[in-house]
Amino acid sequence: MNTATLVLTAAGSVLLLLFLVMKARMHAFVALMLVSVGAGLFSGMPLDSIADTMQKGMGGTLGFLAVVVALGAMFGKILHETGAVDQIAIRMLKSFGEHRAHYAMGVAGLICALPLFFEVAVVLLISIAFAVARRTQGNLVKLVIPLFAGVAASAAFLLPGPAPMLLAAQMHADFGWMILLGLCAAIPGMLIAGPLWGSIISRHVTFSSPPEDKQPDVDAAQLPSFGFSLSLILFPLILVGLKTIGARFTEPGSHLYQWLEFIGHPFIAILLACLLAIYGLAYRQGMSKEKVMQVCGSALQPAGIILLVIGAGGVFKQVLVDSGVGPALGHALIGAGLPIALACFILSGAIRIIQGSATVACLTTVGLVMPVIEPLAYSGAQLAALSICIGGGSIIFSHVNDAGFWLFGRFTGASEGETLKTWTMMETILGTTGAIVGMVAFELLS
Repeated sequence: MNTATLVLTAAGSVLLLLFLVMKARMHAFVALMLVSVGAGLFSGMPLDSIADTMQKGMGGTLGFLAVVVALGAMFGKILHETGAVDQIAIRMLKSFGEHRAHYAMGVAGLICALPLFFEVAVVLLISIAFAVARRTQGNLVKLVIPLFAGVAASAAFLLPGPAPMLLAAQMHADFGWMILLGLCAAIPGMLIAGPLWGSIISRHVTFSSPPEDKQPDVDAAQLPSFGFSLSLILFPLILVGLKTIGARFTEPGSHLYQWLEFIGHPFIAILLACLLAIYGLAYRQGMSKEKVMQVCGSALQPAGIILLVIGAGGVFKQVLVDSGVGPALGHALIGAGLPIALACFILSGAIRIIQGSATVACLTTVGLVMPVIEPLAYSGAQLAALSICIGGGSIIFSHVNDAGFWLFGRFTGASEGETLKTWTMMETILGTTGAIVGMVAFELLS
């Protein structure tokens, strides 16, 4: 089948996905599976290989991510239930002071969202922004934009977030470099898109007085210490970082090298962090075994839905790869003369704008570009830089087909127009800033 037909199949598949999710109101999981079958049929795949390709895509995606997301969900839920997340947010506000509360909200969002899903982090932290807005009588816009920017930066660029972890695994990137470059992208992105943009747009947009916070007041005396709370969140990142750093100073194949490889794998790092949160924090605070079991069980319910959608995105990606659609579109894009890092950003951004999901945009882009970049034998560090570019593109221009768009409006009371001026611009600034960092890093590492 010629390149033009394959490219049209890719474009038609994404447009069909958009129609099914937005107009037909079909669940994203069912829509992705249906579109995957359609893409396989129209690209000329043998009928007997379509189902095998779908199974391969689901297993290849979830084989790694299911463990990470499940353990990460339990880890984050325990940190919330024990007050560790609240402690970090409260300390940030005390350290920065009320006049710089918008910076405190950004930093708190960036740190506290590390072990949490985007939606969960917003739900847990938004009440703090409301409380500060009531206390300072300031414009809520100036506080919620940095908060959402911090949470979004963490979700887009920082391990152990599901999207960055998924990108690193699918791109075969070095996890240690992913942490380093993710920080280089997330911190300036959060500062520019959060406190800076929030201060500018708050002069033109004013949200109504914040809704009453239904969450009970937090008793700071009952919370774990700030140092221990922060250490728990950073613990899995340190283990993964030790693997990358230690690999440069130890003999490959040695006993120490093998141990560093073992404890630095995301599976082991997050498992140890989860056990530390349970036995070192929850039980020490007097939480019963039954309560811990209940907390862990409740954390897995939303994680299951997220995993199914991610798995279906992996099916779509694999069909694009095995059918030849991915290589054709990828080569066409590279053939246009665009640098590979810029092409990753543009492709991810285009898919994000069309269908709304950042995770699906990441997975689909990987499927389109991997056939092009695999023969080039890039290093793990370069692949981490390209992953950051894809992650940046996957969050730009959030609009009405993105759940985050409506989540922001629901919590702040913003109209659709106000959400476009505040949330959409923030996401675009954040994604573009992060992607520029990724492009610069790719050039420096080349």
